[in-house]
Amino acid sequence: MDTVRRPSRTIAIVGVVVALAAGLTGCTNAVAMSPAPSANDAACAAAQVRLPAAVDTKFDLRNTTAQSTAAWGDPEAAIYHCGVTVPTVSDLPCFDQGGVDWIRDDRGKQIVYTTFGRSPAVQVVIETSLTTSQVIQDLTDAVSTLPKDGHKCLDASEVQG
Repeated sequence: MDTVRRPSRTIAIVGVVVALAAGLTGCTNAVAMSPAPSANDAACAAAQVRLPAAVDTKFDLRNTTAQSTAAWGDPEAAIYHCGVTVPTVSDLPCFDQGGVDWIRDDRGKQIVYTTFGRSPAVQVVIETSLTTSQVIQDLTDAVSTLPKDGHKCLDASEVQG
């Protein structure tokens, strides 16, 4: 009688382990990312908790594997890193969105936006085939909490040439 119970028990235990492993694997769709150099800055944490649950009204926030990062959409329409190197000078277009200055680097299928005049800095990469600069507008409230560092976008008329 004991020999009949052991295989049944073993099969039941193996079944539970397999089901648990399958359930956990299905829940871990986190986007693999690396943290930026200053990702552990407290200001990044303050901005992180204010990130929107969705951008461009259709891309939901996903889990990521690195501190001070975020991703929206599956596949990712927008990727966010806080704590990137703070830009001090740039010849790329610079614009204000809701009180936050951004540098725009158009790379064809992607546009990289980096905050200007904020430390730590944030970088947002959007996939142009999936979304628009609406993402930047959606992130304004969170990013505006980052401390200003005194730099700002200048109009061409403000720059002597």
